[in-house]
Amino acid sequence: MLWGAHLGGLELRNEGGETRLRATFPYGRETVLSDGGRSGMTRKEIIAARAFGDRIARGEEIHFLSGHDYNKPLASRSAGTLELTDTDAALVIEATISAELRAVSYVADFLASHAAGLITGLSPGFVVAPGAEGVEKRGNAILRTIRRADLFEISAVTRPAYPDAQITARNWQPGDGTVPRLDHLNRWRL
Repeated sequence: MLWGAHLGGLELRNEGGETRLRATFPYGRETVLSDGGRSGMTRKEIIAARAFGDRIARGEEIHFLSGHDYNKPLASRSAGTLELTDTDAALVIEATISAELRAVSYVADFLASHAAGLITGLSPGFVVAPGAEGVEKRGNAILRTIRRADLFEISAVTRPAYPDAQITARNWQPGDGTVPRLDHLNRWRL
């Protein structure tokens, strides 16, 4: 499975003990996965519009995880706590973390790390469908375009590969309008 990360538009709000998350993973944004290193060939990638749409449309199970760790689930479709909307512009993620789940140590760690500006990335875990990618050479770069992939999970991560969106946290409690510092970092994960 591949993980491509991306700073999404992740928004957190607390309502009645629950934490609601809303995030976007924009499509059609080129990112540099590798600057070429010894080979001198830069690796770039684009995930095309609605590339993750097949599994979403079929209603298949997809998880929202902390750090690509299936032992650290934050929400899932089967639990009724994760909604995914696939549009031409972006994959939109809406998750609800219950008050009970917030008491679990890894969830509290995730929420505290995000509030401190340490977890700022959004990263999908996927498998590219056979024949659903194009690879072309552009000067000293290789561009891979993913047209269709099976999305199995999407994670909040510390070092994303896709810099075109950002994770932001918003406290919707009256009287506190603070927003944590954001870092924009890139890394491809295999």
